[in-house]
Amino acid sequence: MRYRRAVIARRHSVLGRLLDSAVDDEIRARVARMGTPFNELGYDSWGGSRLATERMLALSRWFYRTYFRTETRGVELIPPGRVLLIGNHSSQLAYDGMVVAAAVALEGDPPRHVHAMVERFFAGQPFVNVFMARTGQQIGLPRHCERLLTRDEAAVLVFPEGARGGGKVFRDRYKIMGFGTGFMRIALRTRTPIVPFGFVGGEEMCPSFSEMKPLARLLGAPYLPLTPTLLPLPLPARCYLRFGPPMRFEGVGDEADEVIGPMVADVEHTVAALIADGLERREHIFF
Repeated sequence: MRYRRAVIARRHSVLGRLLDSAVDDEIRARVARMGTPFNELGYDSWGGSRLATERMLALSRWFYRTYFRTETRGVELIPPGRVLLIGNHSSQLAYDGMVVAAAVALEGDPPRHVHAMVERFFAGQPFVNVFMARTGQQIGLPRHCERLLTRDEAAVLVFPEGARGGGKVFRDRYKIMGFGTGFMRIALRTRTPIVPFGFVGGEEMCPSFSEMKPLARLLGAPYLPLTPTLLPLPLPARCYLRFGPPMRFEGVGDEADEVIGPMVADVEHTVAALIADGLERREHIFF
C-alpha cells in the first residue's frame, strides 16, 4: 500500500511539474483578473486552489486552441454578476464543460471562472473528487448552485439533460434529450439570467456506440461509454460554441410544472437553434 501511494505521489509530482511549465503570464493574468477571493494559502471558501486553477486553465487552453481548434461566438453576451450557462450535453467525459469554461476564461473580458455542476457519481471517485473541488467544480445540488449564485455572484454551468445528454449514443447526436426543470426554478428563486449556448463537436470527439448499462450499473456509474479509442482521450474534432443573449424569466420558483414547463421549453428551443447554427457553419469535422 505504501509503495502504491509513493508511485501515485511521484506521478502526480511529474504531472504537476509538466502543467506548471505550461502556466505562463497569460494564464496567471487571466486567473488574477477572475477576482476569485483566494486566501493567503491560495484557497477559496469552496476549497478551490489558485495553483490548480492555473494548471487546469493551461491544460484547457491547449485543448481549446490547439487540439479542438474551437471557434466561439457570443461570449461578450454573458452579463456581469450571477449567471446560469445552460446548454446541450455531449462528449461523454465532460470535455464540453471544459471547453465552455475555457471559452469564458480565455475569451471573456474580463475573464470569469465557471463553476460546473457535476454528477454525484464523481464525488465518490478517488482523486477525481479532490480535483473537482480544487478547480472549483461542485456536485450538482441545488443548494450549491444557489449559494454560488447568491453569495458569490458566480457564473454557473448546468447541463439540464444530465446523464441523459452526456451518455447518449452516436445515433442520437445533437438531439436534446429533454431539459429538467431544476435550473429554471433556481433561476427564478435567485433572479438569475440564463445565457443559452449550443456546443458542436462533442458528439464526434467521443462518439459512443453503447452506454453498456449493465456494466455501468455494476460499477455504480450513470453510464459507461463505448468509444472508438476505448480511452478517455477524445478525438480531435473541431468545436463550435455559440452563446445566445441572456434570457430572463419572472417568477418565484415554486410554480406548478404547467407554468415552469413552457419556460424550460423556451430555453431548450433556443439551445436547439444555437446547435443548428453551429452545425450549419461547420465545414469540416476533424480539419
